[in-house]
Amino acid sequence: MTKKKFQGATLECVQGDIANQPDMDAVVNAANARLLMGGGVAGAIHRAAGPGLEEECRPLAPIDPGQAVITGAHNLPNRHVIHCLGPVYGRDNPSDQLLAECYRNALQLAEQNGLQSVAFPALSTGAFGYPPEPAARIAINTVIEHLPGLKSVTHVRFVLFSSSDQQIYETLFDEISG
Repeated sequence: MTKKKFQGATLECVQGDIANQPDMDAVVNAANARLLMGGGVAGAIHRAAGPGLEEECRPLAPIDPGQAVITGAHNLPNRHVIHCLGPVYGRDNPSDQLLAECYRNALQLAEQNGLQSVAFPALSTGAFGYPPEPAARIAINTVIEHLPGLKSVTHVRFVLFSSSDQQIYETLFDEISG
């Protein structure tokens, strides 16, 4: 785990399971447009949360790339799940702006709901094909850019599935001066 203080907030990157972050107010789901159970992050979150999550999501769908919606966490150990639809790399353009919107919109929902902590997966990097290093750079830069405007959110964690993804985030964390 790598932890960094930046502008009064704690930024972390850890290798782990996004569906098992009991100390975080919200986890972010790498959702599909219909907000249904899928593979990867969406599958893990929906399986852990139980069928109530999909029921709550149904009237909120569909969402477009870059959009985010918030629900309860159901059987997860968190208060909320923030569902983001990341861009499919090479199809949804401009992919860098749409990916940044995911992080920005998730942080805005967390702030609007008075949440202090949010855990993000590496959005769009799995089945959606976004290259991990540019995706990590967008994620970290977008979060840092929006920290000064956040009053309640003081802890952001990036939960990464693979050790190679964690290494990318750790390298980028080393570039942060804070």
